[in-house]
Amino acid sequence: MPLEFIVPDMACSACVKSITRAIQNFDSSAEVNADPDTKRVTVSTSRARIEIEQTITAVGYTVVSQTP
Repeated sequence: MPLEFIVPDMACSACVKSITRAIQNFDSSAEVNADPDTKRVTVSTSRARIEIEQTITAVGYTVVSQTP
């Protein structure tokens, strides 16, 4: 089941690339779908939710809420 995060400061394609690259550097097998219009990041990974959230925040973005 994919993990979903809301990232309100993701605003453009450069943000999408930055977040995607960070997650895939952390987990090379992760599938990332980030949409700056909806501010939603969906990640298919075997890693823990907190690890992915920390990866997103480590590159300068805020995760304000998570969907279950």
